[in-house]
Amino acid sequence: MNTPHDRIHDITTDEFPQAVLQRSREVPVVVDFWAEWCGPCKVLSPLLEKVTSEADGAFELVKIDVDTNQELSAEFGVQGIPTVVAFRHGTEVSRFTGAISEPALRSWFDGFLPTGRDVMVEEARDAVLAGDPATAKRLFGEVLAEDAAHVEAGTGLAAQLIAEGATDEALIVLGRLPPTPEVERLQGAARLTASRDDDVADLEARLDRDAGDQSARLDLARSLAARAEFEPAFDHLLVLVRGKGERGDEARQAMLDIFGVLGDEHPLTGTYRRQLANALF
Repeated sequence: MNTPHDRIHDITTDEFPQAVLQRSREVPVVVDFWAEWCGPCKVLSPLLEKVTSEADGAFELVKIDVDTNQELSAEFGVQGIPTVVAFRHGTEVSRFTGAISEPALRSWFDGFLPTGRDVMVEEARDAVLAGDPATAKRLFGEVLAEDAAHVEAGTGLAAQLIAEGATDEALIVLGRLPPTPEVERLQGAARLTASRDDDVADLEARLDRDAGDQSARLDLARSLAARAEFEPAFDHLLVLVRGKGERGDEARQAMLDIFGVLGDEHPLTGTYRRQLANALF
């Protein structure tokens, strides 16, 4: 079962974290759980190695003998062999059990291997990390020009636009994407960031003159949230929600936007989510 091909490796349990979980953050890794006595394994193995050799580094294949790595096999729920599991970014993304035909095997690979657009998105993310936002925006834009609903490219570009203060443009990009938690979080962040340059002192003065000025209170809350002053922002928004006035629904949405930015684990999210529920019901 050994092979000289540099994209195919026999590994043990001790090598698994580095050879599979860590390595799959750089390139997809396919794990073949097999045994020497397994007839179907001997049918599937040459096909796996053939496809791997022809893929020219698009993924790597590692082979794990279940007899000598029983705990690892149990950890991944291997109940029959061969079992083949694909990993990307440290996470299992697909699997099958049993020997399958070469066309079926190639179809399985097509289901999880990154496309050309996926590769461009990864290059764009690398550019962001390298401090090259211009290249990142160009790559994200090229992907979106081909597929305006590409979630990873859209959220990547929107995050950059929000950081630059181009919130209207970010919302247009996000509006073309299917709703996901990340899309909704970024939409909330864009709406909040749009108020970052508002004059807080002026808005506070307007409220001092007229405590019933709902527009001033809403704008002040959004501006405070854009400056990460979340607690006073929540307090102003709750006043509007409890008052059930004409800006109450916008205040409720602003609170949801802040929850999305903070995340469910933030202590303010739990505290003010309960207060929002009480105010609404």
